Amino acid sequence: MAVRVVVTGVGAVTPLANSAQETWEAMLAGRSGVTRITLFDPAPLAVQIAGEVKNFDPLRWVDRKDARRMDRNVMFAVAASLMALEDAQLAVTPANAEDVGVIIGSAVGGIKTMLDQQKVLEEKGPTRVTPFFLQNLIPDTASGQVAIETGAKGPNMAVVSACATGAQAIGEAAETIRRGDARVVIAGGTEAGIVPLVVAGFTVMRALATPNGSGDPATACRPFDLHRSGFVVAEGAGAVILEELEHAQARGAHILAEFAGYGSSNDAYDLAAPAERGEGAARAMRLALRKSGLQPTDIDYINAHGTGTPLNDRYETMAIKEVFGEHAYRLVVSSTKSMTGHMMGAAGAVEAMACILALQDGVIPPTINYRVPDPDCDLDYAPNVARHTRLRVAMSNSFGLGGHNSVVIFKRFAS
Repeated sequence: MAVRVVVTGVGAVTPLANSAQETWEAMLAGRSGVTRITLFDPAPLAVQIAGEVKNFDPLRWVDRKDARRMDRNVMFAVAASLMALEDAQLAVTPANAEDVGVIIGSAVGGIKTMLDQQKVLEEKGPTRVTPFFLQNLIPDTASGQVAIETGAKGPNMAVVSACATGAQAIGEAAETIRRGDARVVIAGGTEAGIVPLVVAGFTVMRALATPNGSGDPATACRPFDLHRSGFVVAEGAGAVILEELEHAQARGAHILAEFAGYGSSNDAYDLAAPAERGEGAARAMRLALRKSGLQPTDIDYINAHGTGTPLNDRYETMAIKEVFGEHAYRLVVSSTKSMTGHMMGAAGAVEAMACILALQDGVIPPTINYRVPDPDCDLDYAPNVARHTRLRVAMSNSFGLGGHNSVVIFKRFAS
């Protein structure tokens, strides 16, 4: 009999709030976390907005000495993971440590540490470079640090697949449990890439959104709208606790949802542009459905990748229609990136969390800033207002540079 995997806890640090529940409440209220950049002076840049994490206090989660040594993305990951464990009411102890794994990814890792230390090297010389430079540079440090903070001694790795990272980490975590390598996995993604170099790089790619005529940063990200102009760079982290069902039941855990399926593919087309008509995305959705044993008509809600770029939204819509046929017009699609911005490696984890909480609460978060319908994007995108409805199954799409596609599916738990 196939091993059933369930979700028992969620944690998040996002531009909307510093907890999963507060982030969820902000999503349902249709609030935006996009503001003018404050982490550095953005004046020289053509694009000066981002989804920054605000009022984050790492000392709630680690001591002052450790905080000084950690890159911002690592601190986010530790906070989200500890929140998720707290939500799951799960303690990692010497008795269960070897059964608890950690799979947390990041698209760009410790890029702020890299840039800061490059400046130290140039201005003060090689002997002044911090000995913690390399540890904070590499993307797997978040997973390693979460293991240190929690004591988890099971399988530990980082997934790096650009903006598909968070979803892929969750999918691989479920597979790890299903093949018997762990009974619990802390899974998700983290990112802290709001630095001038990243913003400039995406700007010259013509990928970033700009505020509409009002000049309000909160209106910049407009997924599926006719006048969408790009995505908004953002930061944060999301973590979920996945457990083998029997393990969760034996300890009396509150089960939030059941993990149903996972599909991964590559476009093999272009490092930046999605494959025409969303062909690779469609393959990932089909694979997730096949592995879940569900039919297309079983899906009630899709949390779209929905970046707000002209090609992504058009091709994702085409892919959904290709996979779901006429049912594409009956299910609901929304993009929470309209509120959070694009958290890159963390995006898929936070969006999976949104699917899990949507199933719990029976409400679909909206796509805000949706004003003018695009004839090429003709599905139900839950415009501007959250929608209360009973949900059975939710899918989350995550696609990334390099042609990476990852899709995860969750369903309401039924014993």
